[in-house]
Amino acid sequence: MKKIFLIVGLVFLLPVLLMAQDTEGIVAERLGKDQAQQELVEISVSKFEDVAFWGSSMMLDNGIITIRRFEGFPLDKQPIPGEQSSNIQETDRYVLGSKVVFFRRSESSVSIFPVRPIPIEGITKTISVWVVGRNYKHVLKVIVADYFNQPREITMGKLNFMGWKQLTAAIPPRITQDEYHFTTDRGLKLLGLKIEFDLMESYGTYYVYFDGLRAVTDLFAETYRDLDDMTDGW
Repeated sequence: MKKIFLIVGLVFLLPVLLMAQDTEGIVAERLGKDQAQQELVEISVSKFEDVAFWGSSMMLDNGIITIRRFEGFPLDKQPIPGEQSSNIQETDRYVLGSKVVFFRRSESSVSIFPVRPIPIEGITKTISVWVVGRNYKHVLKVIVADYFNQPREITMGKLNFMGWKQLTAAIPPRITQDEYHFTTDRGLKLLGLKIEFDLMESYGTYYVYFDGLRAVTDLFAETYRDLDDMTDGW
């Protein structure tokens, strides 16, 4: 009889444990940890201040995409502690807006990309971006290049919410970011953002806005590299 009660108790307890795991969120310190010491730092990858630095593309059979900048910012966005302590006064007044006009329903997508890849120093643990999703079921992805310059897609999440929301994704350990023979040129390069449209909601006009693209990265090897070490790549 005691065994029966124990089994029943575990059945009811399991969903609670799973919910607890889901609410923990992403813990950067535990992601892909392969060394005893880490120095995790939050850095700004792009603040989307200069719209001329960004481009966009969409198949012409499916629709047209345009981008422009607007004044504004998410009220819940917090400044980066490292920038405050270093007294960095970089302008942060604008957001990047995107407007998509659909010609027909289709399983289409759009890409928003920098004019050249943006390197992210160190070993990236997480990538986050603030988004206004307009409560559609479209899916946002971030495109990065790994250590071998191979493009990789990482899903940030669905855009089925109103107002600003920060989406965060963990970088899977299967994405190679370094090679143990070398200490330089580690890390990822940001190639852009991609929105995959839901077939049932790819009609009319769709608006989306971006701000505060950031990364949490491990800079231990870069910080504690020997001062007299040589630099490869010549």
